[in-house]
Amino acid sequence: MANHLDPIGGWRPRSLLGGLSAITRARLLELGGLRQIAAGETIIMEGATESRDVFVLLQGTAKITSGTDSGGTVLLSIRADGDVVGELAALDGNPRLARVTTIRPCVARRIGQREFLDFLSAHPDASLAVNRIVSAKLRGATWHRVESANPAPIRVARVLMLLAHEHGEPSAEGIVIRPLTQPDIADLVSAKERTVQKALATLQRDGAIVQGYRKIIIRDREALCSAAEISEIPPEYGIG
Repeated sequence: MANHLDPIGGWRPRSLLGGLSAITRARLLELGGLRQIAAGETIIMEGATESRDVFVLLQGTAKITSGTDSGGTVLLSIRADGDVVGELAALDGNPRLARVTTIRPCVARRIGQREFLDFLSAHPDASLAVNRIVSAKLRGATWHRVESANPAPIRVARVLMLLAHEHGEPSAEGIVIRPLTQPDIADLVSAKERTVQKALATLQRDGAIVQGYRKIIIRDREALCSAAEISEIPPEYGIG
């Protein structure tokens, strides 16, 4: 496995660091300060205005959540190695749209707003990469609303395909997605947890997945695609 602390190491192609040239990536990783962040720490508060710093994740996993009008919390997405969080507030100067909390211990570079914007001005390829990420988030949010019309079992299968595509770890058992719980999936597909439990049980019975503690293993991709009624993740999900 590539050393993700090495600026010329391997990064997921759809992440910010994976979308930069080696030279631009190395310069970005010189900015700000390096932070070791414990699991469960909130690094960005929804609605905050006092700081518009950007975090570039080098190792670990974080979840993006938002409060609802009813007082609940909705999981919007998961971010991992190579991803950037907090860039929207840095770009437009508005309050934070969501809360970012680490799921696993993380290593990140914390970069001040002015330093980040100056870097983008000096590196057009980085600016383009950030624009692609923002565009992908918008397309993903739009597609999420469209997906809400599909039955919950299809939505569950599709979100597992997406998570495997974005964050899956190849292993002898299959593609491992973690850390992931049933409430997380319920939030991602906007369904009740009991409904998700039934959908996952069906997928496991059909041999598509195996459930473990805070993880799901994709054992049979063809069976998962059949349940999702698609063969590939479409670009509308925000991965293109």
